[in-house]
Amino acid sequence: MNFRHYKENLEKMVECVRRREVEVDVKKVVDLFTQYHAKQSEISQLRSEKNENARLLQNLSQFTEAEKGALIERGKDLREKIKAAEEEISWTENEMYGEGDKIPNDIHPAVPDTEPALLQLVGTPPNFDFTPKDHLEIGAELDLFDFETAGDVVGGKFYYSKNEVALLELALVNWATHYMTQKGFTPLLTPDLVHTRFAEACGFRPRSPSGQMYRIMDHDACLIGTSEIPLAALYNGKLFRPGASAKENFPIKLVAFSHCFRVEAGHRGRLSRGMYRVHQFSKVEMFLISRPEESDELHQYLLNLQIEILKELGLHFRVLDMPANDLGASAYRKFDIEAWFPSHNDYGEVTSCSNCTDYQARRLNMRTKTKVTDKDGKVGEVSQYVHTLNGTALAVPRIIMAILENFQTKEGLIKIPKPLVPFMNGMEWIGKMKRD
Repeated sequence: MNFRHYKENLEKMVECVRRREVEVDVKKVVDLFTQYHAKQSEISQLRSEKNENARLLQNLSQFTEAEKGALIERGKDLREKIKAAEEEISWTENEMYGEGDKIPNDIHPAVPDTEPALLQLVGTPPNFDFTPKDHLEIGAELDLFDFETAGDVVGGKFYYSKNEVALLELALVNWATHYMTQKGFTPLLTPDLVHTRFAEACGFRPRSPSGQMYRIMDHDACLIGTSEIPLAALYNGKLFRPGASAKENFPIKLVAFSHCFRVEAGHRGRLSRGMYRVHQFSKVEMFLISRPEESDELHQYLLNLQIEILKELGLHFRVLDMPANDLGASAYRKFDIEAWFPSHNDYGEVTSCSNCTDYQARRLNMRTKTKVTDKDGKVGEVSQYVHTLNGTALAVPRIIMAILENFQTKEGLIKIPKPLVPFMNGMEWIGKMKRD
C-alpha cells in the first residue's frame, strides 16, 4: 500500500472513495500513518538512549553508588518504555494496514461518475420475422441443459451442459485460447483454489460476509472467481529484469482457461435467469504485466482484442467506459462490453477489461529494475512497481446464451458461428445432432 501517496494526496483520495461509493476513512489511515512514523522515531530515540546507557554501565567503576543505581534504573525504565512503544506501534501498524487495505486504486481522469459512457456500437441487432426465444426455451426444446437435476445435485444456479452445447463450450474455450496464442499470449491452466491472501492482494474480499467468493472451511483458501488471481500470484515477489530472458520482457502476455466460482448473491431480474448468473462457469482470461508508462496503451490493446473476438463471432454489442461507482477496488479504469440478447430486447455484460496499475503489484511485491541516467551522465538502476491488466477473452455461458439467442432460426435450429465450426468437427448447426 502506498501510504505516502495517500498522505500527499489526501483530498484526491477522499474524492476517489466518494466517487466509488465505498466506505473507508482515508483520513484515519493517514493519521495512523503519521502516528506510526512518529512512534518509529520515538522507538529509535529510546533505543539510542538505551545503547548509550548500556555503554556507560560497562564502566561502572567511574561512578558513585548513587550514580550506578540511577543508571541501572534508567536502563530498566528505557526497556519498559521501548516495550510499551513497540506494543503501541504494533497495534498502530495492524490498524493502518487493516484500514489501508480498504482504500481502492486511484481513478483515471476520463472515468465517468455514475453512468457508463458509450464508446462504440458494433453491428446491428438481428432482424427476426418471428418471436425469438430465450436460451432456456431453446435449451428445453433441444435438450441442451439440465438445471433441474443440477439443482438436486448441488443447488440452484448450477447446470449440466448437454449435447451440442457441451461441444460448443469446449469449442469456445479451444478457439479463444488458440486465437490468443496466435496473438503472442502464453497459454496456462491455473489452480481453481488460492490462499485467501492472494485474492485479497488482487482486490477481492473473500473474508467479507458480503464477498462474492467461496471460502474453504478450515483452510486458508478460496475458490477463484477469475484466473486473474492465480495468474497474478504466479509472480508474487518477482523482480523482473527485462533483457535477462525473453520471459521477462514487457509486456508479459498470458491467457488462461479456468473454472470460476461466484456466490452471485443479491442479483435479480430477467437477464439473471438461466446461464447469465451461475455459481460455476468456464472462462478464458487475458492477463498482462507491463511497465507503468505502457499500461494505458495496453488497456486499449486488450479492449481491441475483445472487440475482435466478438466481431469474429458475429455478435452485436456495445463498448462502455464504466463509471467510478462500478469499479472494483483494484481497477483504475474498466471497459465493459455488452452483447445484445434478443429475448430481452436489451444488452448484457459479456466481457470486462481493467487496468489495475500498481494496486496488485504493490500487494504482491512485483517490481522491475529500470536504467536511469543522472545529471552527471552516470547510469544506474531504480526499482519500480509493474502494472497489471486483465480482460475477459470469453466468459463461456454468456457467449453461449448470445449465440443461441442471436443465431436461432424459425425452424428451431441454431447457426454455429463460422470460426467455431472447425472446433466442432465441422458441425454447422445446433439441433441436427441425433438425440437418444
